[in-house]
Formats: sequence, C-alpha cells, structure tokens
Amino acid sequence: MRLSRLTPVFLCLLALLAGSAARAADAKDSPQAKAYIAMWKAVETGDYEAYKKAHTKETAKQMDQQTKEMKMDSKKTMEFMKDMAPKDLKITNVKVDGKKATLEATGKVGGEANKGTVSMEQEDGQWKVAKESWTNAK
Repeated sequence: MRLSRLTPVFLCLLALLAGSAARAADAKDSPQAKAYIAMWKAVETGDYEAYKKAHTKETAKQMDQQTKEMKMDSKKTMEFMKDMAPKDLKITNVKVDGKKATLEATGKVGGEANKGTVSMEQEDGQWKVAKESWTNAK
C-alpha cells in the first residue's frame, strides 16, 4: 500500500527530470537560440554589419550611437565584443510569448561562470536580440 502511494510521486519526479532535459535540448535548437548563436558567430568573424542585423532596429541604432560616443570604429567594437563574448555558451531555456522571447543561458565571461538573460523580438519575420544581460551572481 505504501508503495502505491509513492509510485505516483516517483513518476511525477521522473517526468519532471526528463522534461527538463528535453527542454534544454529543445532550447538550443529553437529558432531564437539559433539567431542568438548566429549573432555571436558574427562577433567571432568580426562582421559588424551581421552583428547589427542580429539586433532589433532600435538596438542597432543605439549600438551605432554608443560606438560613436566611445569614439570606436566597427573593428574596435568587434574586438571589444569578442573579448566580452561568453565562452562555453549553452542555451538552457527559451520562453516564447508571441513575437517576444526570453532566452536563459550559461557561459564563462572572463573565466568566471555567468548566467545570461536575452530578450528577443521577432522583427521583419526574423528573431533578433533586443537586450541581453550577464551576471556572475549565483
């Protein structure tokens, strides 16, 4: 009798664990994750225009303004971004709400474990980065 009460609890826990693993696998294969990873590939290759196109129009406009204010050209901007890029990037979760999505990620920034949150928007039929933040807080 005791076993019969524990079995549903055990099955629920097992389903929850299996679901978490499946969500992580699905997350990295989502269109949003692929768009975000493509943005970092543009950084790796130093392609400023592709990097800008991976962002929403508003964010790209802000990037141009910041680059100008910092008196940096596109090459220096890409070098800076390459230094700041998370290493061992893993997309751990994707939440989609219509034309907006939030990615959760992990990676190492400056050799330190970090967690990232990425806000994305669908613009002109493509998923684009609107904002991202990384923290080493646990």
